[in-house]
Amino acid sequence: MRSIWKGSLGFGLVSIPIKLYSAVQTSSIDLDMLDARDHERIRYQRVNEKTHKEVPYDKIVKGYKVNDDDYVIVEEADFEAAAPEKSKVVEIESFVDIADVSPMFYETSYYTEPDTKNNKAYALLLQALKKSGKAGLARFVLRSTESLCIVHPVDNVLVITRIRFGQQIRSTEDLNIADNVTVSKKELDVGLALINQYAEDFDVSKFKDEYNDELLKIIKAKAKGKRPTIKKLKPRTTKSDDLYEQLMSSLKTKKGA
Repeated sequence: MRSIWKGSLGFGLVSIPIKLYSAVQTSSIDLDMLDARDHERIRYQRVNEKTHKEVPYDKIVKGYKVNDDDYVIVEEADFEAAAPEKSKVVEIESFVDIADVSPMFYETSYYTEPDTKNNKAYALLLQALKKSGKAGLARFVLRSTESLCIVHPVDNVLVITRIRFGQQIRSTEDLNIADNVTVSKKELDVGLALINQYAEDFDVSKFKDEYNDELLKIIKAKAKGKRPTIKKLKPRTTKSDDLYEQLMSSLKTKKGA
């Protein structure tokens, strides 16, 4: 793995030199965009709007539009000057219960690695977070963007997971959801029983990206000139429109599985 950020992780007066590594990778099939007429590959170009000529990557700068024709050019030094401490430091501002952070806020995760050998402060923070059940809440700047994040332990590694700011989560006010639906006690009891019936410890290793596997089989079959076998969708049928009856049938189906 190649580090994507280098700085320090701070809590209180303790500073831990760290490197960040992306903890996630894509599992989707890499598909190229082709011209349907001759199957030649389509390439995207960075073109000057006025001259219509391609612009070399090293000649591209970022600009903020101040009126119809004028831009203020923003350089790398400007990004650092906006928050020099956040560009190099993940500063833990408080500690929270990780269960209080809704999954809606999660974005992506990064592994941290101490930049010095046998870093005792790294080990201390890792063990303290494990024992307390808490996560550090922090802010830092990555790729010219300020991010909110939580610092939490995973096995023997401190993980930084970027989370969204509150204003990035849309309000539910515009959703058309009735708030006066009555659920009977017996329906709720059976619903809870069904949840308990399906309850198990979380084990992500049991789940694979089956869609991509099936798509790859189709691609390989087509490469050999074969017609892929398309699975037919089997619709679920219910004998009753009654919610209670559907729940009871689900319980019986699970028991018989």
